[in-house]
Amino acid sequence: MPCGGLSKELKTSVFGEADPACDKMTQEQCAHRNNVSQEPHVYKVGIYGWRKRCLYLFVLLLMVLILVNLALTIWILKVMNFTIDGMGHLRITEKGLKLEGDSEFLKPLYAKEIQSRPGSPLFLQSSKNVTVNILNSKNNVVTQLVAGSNGIEAHSKLLEVKSNTGKLLFSADEREVVVGADRLRVLGAEGAVFSNSIETPHIRADPFKELRLESPTRSLFMEAPKGVEINAESGNLQATCRNEMTLESKDGEISLDANNIKLPRLPKGTYSAAGAKQKVFEVCVCPNGRLFLSPSGTGSTCQISSSVCL
Repeated sequence: MPCGGLSKELKTSVFGEADPACDKMTQEQCAHRNNVSQEPHVYKVGIYGWRKRCLYLFVLLLMVLILVNLALTIWILKVMNFTIDGMGHLRITEKGLKLEGDSEFLKPLYAKEIQSRPGSPLFLQSSKNVTVNILNSKNNVVTQLVAGSNGIEAHSKLLEVKSNTGKLLFSADEREVVVGADRLRVLGAEGAVFSNSIETPHIRADPFKELRLESPTRSLFMEAPKGVEINAESGNLQATCRNEMTLESKDGEISLDANNIKLPRLPKGTYSAAGAKQKVFEVCVCPNGRLFLSPSGTGSTCQISSSVCL
């Protein structure tokens, strides 16, 4: 059928719109034209040109960054000495954490127990203070130890120092201070100063050193329920005072045990026997306890020379 014989509706359905030029074409020309118009159009999909080059450059840059990052990670692990047991000087053991060498803590450290390696000392060092606080159940400080540049301060109800065997060496609380050592030595050039009384069973100086008990502005009292013994085994014993010296024994006696007992400044009585100069005296005691010398005679001359007691 010639192309011109197609109905108008068919032309419209095949070509969309009636083609006036088709009316003048032969049937073969019209069919070839219809086949060409019905072939699909192919579009190329992909990245070409400068986009492709940018993509390759980006992938290459990403690979370089990955390699650098991996190398830095390996270097950090090597420098920090990361292992399965820990890192650096820090080791994780069954008993806790183990630090080898010097360690610095910039923030508070909370631990149940801190101890050094066997045979090595434990050092705590700080540029300012080292403070140890003991808290109660209400988080109140009950005991505090502060070691600073000005000294060591301890705040507690009781302070005790014991030996390795458990013997008490020193104890201090609000009521008393106890020194439990066998010997207390005071090395100061000025000795020891006690503002109140002191109780001790024995006071002794070092060998070849003098022992001096002195009260510059007040009185000095030595008393004991069973007696006071003053003994100088290899030296002299000297007791001096400005006003009065009293030796008193309420239930017993006063014993002066020496080869020679000298009282050089005792006053002498006025009585003297006629004749030669008197060289022998007797010691007399006044009713008020005062001692004086009286020239000896066939009998006691204390009553004759009692004018000294007035």
